[in-house]
Amino acid sequence: MELEYDLLVVSAADAGDDDPLFRAGTAAFEAGDTAAQAAALKGHASAVLGYVSDRFSVSSGGADCRPTPVGDAMIGEREGVPYADLLLDWTCPERVDEHVVRSGLFPDGEGYVKGTKTIVTYEIDGRSGSAALDAANPSFSTAQAWYERFGEFFLLGAEHLLTGIDHILFLLALIAGSRRLREIVLAATSFTLAHSVTFMLAALGLVEVPGVIVEPIIALSIAVVAGWHLWGIWRRGEHAADLETAGRGHFSLDRAGWARLGVVFCFGLVHGLGFAGALGIDAAWSWTLLWSLLVFNVGIEAVQLTIIAVVFPLLFVLRRRAPKAGLWATGAVSAAVSLMGLIWFVQRISGS
Repeated sequence: MELEYDLLVVSAADAGDDDPLFRAGTAAFEAGDTAAQAAALKGHASAVLGYVSDRFSVSSGGADCRPTPVGDAMIGEREGVPYADLLLDWTCPERVDEHVVRSGLFPDGEGYVKGTKTIVTYEIDGRSGSAALDAANPSFSTAQAWYERFGEFFLLGAEHLLTGIDHILFLLALIAGSRRLREIVLAATSFTLAHSVTFMLAALGLVEVPGVIVEPIIALSIAVVAGWHLWGIWRRGEHAADLETAGRGHFSLDRAGWARLGVVFCFGLVHGLGFAGALGIDAAWSWTLLWSLLVFNVGIEAVQLTIIAVVFPLLFVLRRRAPKAGLWATGAVSAAVSLMGLIWFVQRISGS
């Protein structure tokens, strides 16, 4: 199990009324001392195990399996944040075909975090798969149908995009700066292909880029894509939405369109790393996990396409019926989005 260290310390200390764990664990966290962090968990192993085993369980045939720690907790790191790595050996009373896994780790009621997601990848008695657990879906059975498992990851992907304001703003910047349907279709496709590649590679543990690099670039990408449209308005005025000479074909673009498409693709690669970092998976390659990640990605795309289908037609009608109003509207949106991206960039660079 990989659990965020500082959250585990405060939750286990609070649940077990173990003030020494809180003091030692918090001091080690603030000092960034991994050896002291591991020592704090080792010295209060009973409180830590009690918290975890009370809120994460495996059962077979209706009977609870018994967890036994294997070795001491280790300290790892993800996105610059220390994580406690716990190895538990679950002993079940009998061998059955179906196991039920339940997670109630870090519930909202503790008041420390909201909306905890627990990603489980399993291989138990010939069955393998992965599942996403939260307060609405706290458990799963290893005998569940494939579509139930994939449905959870689809919803997780959709929810991730809806709650990721930075990715939504990037999408709005794409829509505002697109002059024709062909541009937003190609831009969205380019973004999808790019972030899908890096998302899969990062989530499967094949590529690793620190969050301190990825997150500022994501913020900068929002500012650049939105600023691109503002630059076009400044340079061409009322003709900013006009196409220059383009090649033949339904999906042909002019020179500015192709340049913008290349920029979107490059930034899409970085956004994929951000998606993977937010999901918190960095497991080794497995076909089981790959299919779940693909479904997660489909959930992201479903929401992305829905936003495009709702917003772009409204923008298209406005530009046709009131070109100046359409130009001002897209300019205002782009300015607001670009400013927000720059603010986030400065905050993420400075670490504030």
